[in-house]
Amino acid sequence: MNTVLVIGGGASGLMAALTAAKRPDNRVILLERQQRLGRKLLATGNGRCNLTNTGAAPEHYHGGDAAFARPALARFTPSDTLAFFTSLGLLTEEEYGGRVYPLSNSANSVLDVLRLALEAAGVEVHTACRVVSVRREKGGFAVFCENERFSADALIVACGGAAGGKLGGVTDGYEILKGLGHGRTKLCPALTPLLTAPDYPRALKGVRADAAVTLRQGGEALARSEGEVQFTERGVSGPAVFDVSRAASVCGAGAAISFDFFRGRETEELLAMLRARRGAMPELEAGELLCGMLHNRLGRMCVKYAALSGAAPLRTLSDGDLARVLTACRAFTLELRGTAGFDAAQVTAGGVSTAQFDPETLQSRLVPGLFACGEVLDIDGDCGGYNLQWAWASGALAGRLGE
Repeated sequence: MNTVLVIGGGASGLMAALTAAKRPDNRVILLERQQRLGRKLLATGNGRCNLTNTGAAPEHYHGGDAAFARPALARFTPSDTLAFFTSLGLLTEEEYGGRVYPLSNSANSVLDVLRLALEAAGVEVHTACRVVSVRREKGGFAVFCENERFSADALIVACGGAAGGKLGGVTDGYEILKGLGHGRTKLCPALTPLLTAPDYPRALKGVRADAAVTLRQGGEALARSEGEVQFTERGVSGPAVFDVSRAASVCGAGAAISFDFFRGRETEELLAMLRARRGAMPELEAGELLCGMLHNRLGRMCVKYAALSGAAPLRTLSDGDLARVLTACRAFTLELRGTAGFDAAQVTAGGVSTAQFDPETLQSRLVPGLFACGEVLDIDGDCGGYNLQWAWASGALAGRLGE
């Protein structure tokens, strides 16, 4: 009987434990520092759990060597994820952009079927059990918690990353692997709201819009995305913003973020609509110019951004004024002040160096019998279910224990 010890009861750790438990000669022990398993999992997808994305191809992943993720993603695809959860009794539904959610619209459903699977597989679960140190010993590892000691033939580190501190994000995994000779790259918050010059966002707090988003610095476009944007009191949030937040975390000073609220539409067509409104309603206030085209508050703000008076009658606006308003809508730019940090981030960019692990097995090149998976490694994905797909795929690969 081989003892396999998994550190971390998040998505990748749960999958690693369930995979390892498929072998009848494995005794699997799962250690979780919090009072319950999967706390961060419960928060994903705004509590709905965006458990995968049907388009989770390698180009949606990042890291010092993003190609490191390819073998794991190829061996456990989104189809495999869906088949796995179907086998556990979970019903799912695909939504826009390939995002997949439980039919119940509750992340609890995902965690519940995983918990039942752990029980059925005979995995020994220890919660409120924080690992304080790991030591190599003959033929395996000695793992020390605050009040207990465990011995293991194989060790899987699945502690997650530093993101989401209020939900359990920690640096424990990095420290454990550092103690076993592994280094890490710089850590940055990713999939996180951005902080901007506050004047416009404060007035637009709560407004949602569809937009093309571009992060720029010194005239160079650093990252682009498109989709939903949400204005907050201190900046901007939403899936499209999250997708450029990784680049924003590392770009330094002098960056700005711009929005095109009419992505995919022809400028001349839009200008014709504005001229038609001016002709049909010459006494209408300029603040109402974009009524029906954008959220009312956003439309008024774009008129203000174009340096026009919202109280001016439309008959007083020249064609040049209308063009300026349209430019404001298509290049609404805010100075970037930083990110909302790790506590607000959904994932950590950076992590334990993947050069020290075999991508085909996720076994350490330095320490035989040691595996790592999930967010603790220097791999992170785009917004939309890609990070959970990496968690499932890498956990499944690590749980094979080099087979």
